[in-house]
Amino acid sequence: MNSLTPFFTPRGIVVVGASSHPEKLGYGVARNLVQSGYTGAIHLVNPKGGEFFEHKMRKSLAEVPDPVDLAILVVPAKFAPDTMRACGERGIHAAILVSGGFRETGAEGAALENETLKIAQDYQIRMIGPNCIGLLDTHLPLDTTFLTPPMPRPGELAFISHSGAICAALIDWSREQGFSFSRLISLGNQADVSETDILPLVAEDEHSKVITMYLENIADGARFIEEARRVVAKKPVIALKVGRSKSGQRAAASHTGALAGAESAFDAAFEKAGVFRADTTEEMFDWARALAWSPLPRGRRVAILTNAGGPGVIAADALDHQDLKLADFSAETNAALTALLPPAASIRNPVDMLASASAEHYAESLRALLADPNVDAALVLLPAPPMYPAENAVDAMIPVIQASEKPTLVALMGSLQIAEASKRLQNARIPDYRFPERAASALARLAQRAEYLGEIEASAQPLISPDLTEIRAALSKVPSGIWLDPELVERLMCLYGIPTAPIKFAPDAKSASQLGEKLGFPVVMKIASPDISHKSDVDGILLNVESAEEVAEGFDLLVARVQAKRPRAKLEGVLIQRMIPQGQEVIVGAVRDPQFGALMMFGSGGVEVEGLKDVAFALAPLSEKEAQTMLSKTWAGKKLDGYRNLPPADKSALVDALRRLAQLAYDLPEIAEIEINPLTVLKEGVVAVDLRVKMR
Repeated sequence: MNSLTPFFTPRGIVVVGASSHPEKLGYGVARNLVQSGYTGAIHLVNPKGGEFFEHKMRKSLAEVPDPVDLAILVVPAKFAPDTMRACGERGIHAAILVSGGFRETGAEGAALENETLKIAQDYQIRMIGPNCIGLLDTHLPLDTTFLTPPMPRPGELAFISHSGAICAALIDWSREQGFSFSRLISLGNQADVSETDILPLVAEDEHSKVITMYLENIADGARFIEEARRVVAKKPVIALKVGRSKSGQRAAASHTGALAGAESAFDAAFEKAGVFRADTTEEMFDWARALAWSPLPRGRRVAILTNAGGPGVIAADALDHQDLKLADFSAETNAALTALLPPAASIRNPVDMLASASAEHYAESLRALLADPNVDAALVLLPAPPMYPAENAVDAMIPVIQASEKPTLVALMGSLQIAEASKRLQNARIPDYRFPERAASALARLAQRAEYLGEIEASAQPLISPDLTEIRAALSKVPSGIWLDPELVERLMCLYGIPTAPIKFAPDAKSASQLGEKLGFPVVMKIASPDISHKSDVDGILLNVESAEEVAEGFDLLVARVQAKRPRAKLEGVLIQRMIPQGQEVIVGAVRDPQFGALMMFGSGGVEVEGLKDVAFALAPLSEKEAQTMLSKTWAGKKLDGYRNLPPADKSALVDALRRLAQLAYDLPEIAEIEINPLTVLKEGVVAVDLRVKMR
């Protein structure tokens, strides 16, 4: 049995710290549990004894009879360790520690939390909290919270939250929005049970159609992705991850590190797991209602039905913004609409039935649109009609919407005049929104969900699994925070099959000339200095050097230039490299994220990478589709197909190199950063021109 099962299917529950005083939390918890309709055994504990809601209050846990699987602890923080020990001695293996006064208060509270957790672990007790409001299940039913009644009505949306306050606000707000919750879990400080622990158990609940999450962080990034991928294959998951501030962004010497803030890693993690990331609370539940109540579309072609031109234009723009398409109607649909609507109506998409449109016009036009094989979904716009109540049109459309296998979302535009119509749609489990933009956003998530289910890939299989024994031994000798020497970088790239232009080191002008002749002209020369990360910033590069004499002169020129600009930098010599044929320059890189591991970057290369910020991120390892998606998100990737005077470049070779670099970064966690800038994409093949690798 899953160790968390008692939280959701307890045979008996005990409230330790139950109180008959209405101003205390113990009163609210006991009241809600008794009044929730929970049919298992209910036990109350208070050292003073007494009776509460016809339940005897025991003076200690030892007096509590069987069955009891779950303890709700509402005790002052200082009593938490002893109370947890008493739970263990009583044989209870699940506890919700509601009380505050722990890690959130400082060092003393953190020590108390750790002590309580250690006791729980000694007795094999799983603990939710501390500093939480507990959980509720509207279908069991069960309410372990102290929130103001009544409990939400049975619903379809599960909610997992790091915040207790937002749970209370959402329950109240949801009543007006026409949706409700199946399960709601407040995790508090997550001393033990985390969002990753609880996610698969919530997903098993047949009543929970969509899982929503309020997250402040993720305890174990790799494990979260693994669990979420399994869950998302069965049910949609939407996350509102807060704390987007740049203050936590790591400082780094590479472009990759500078651009890869913490939120880029979260974005990449959610995308890899198939989790939708919402920007606002309202957006999260806009999407959740659509995903819970609507069928999925077969494609992105949408029909807009409206009684006014302006809203139709707004909706068309909103669909375009969400990468949805206006459907082209069949001849049969055009004929049906022409016969049904007034001559002045527009039967082109968006279909404008005019302000005089009746309830029958709405219903029959929608029926024709949904029957069209060129239409995957419909968006109905309903500003309050001037001639009759909006609910008339809604009543006529509901049977049409419910009979179709295609999704229809409704934008009821207004407030008081559409309130009754909104209630009727909500009762019919048809998503409605106040403006087209919100409806289009929700419709896009339906399309994304359908595409995801149609394209679910297994985890990326390694392209290559080299013997890492020798390279690991070499890397172990490099101090933390040091950039590897070019020869070791070359060995790494060769091991993973990433094409390079070999770089050779010359300590003086004579050896530089000899290397130039050996490599073959023309060559490029770059200053070699452990103190200079970006050579172009100090004029430390010479291109198209054509002869041994020019190499010798170039050596002296580079040293003089750089000394003038960076007099304190240690100059070791120059690096010599054969010139690469002209191609398109991109940047690829990896940086070690503390929560999720190797975070890959792809984008526009060269000296303007940080200014352009034309970059995309994804977590290693990469499947072929994930690598292709990174390319599609950037202008650097799109212009590889050719643009104006730029000939097409080898995207297939680039995808292969990106996947190989991702495998390298994934296999070798001792590496902190990798950057290839530029990676030149040729007509056939790629070449890593400038490479840097830094140790953790």
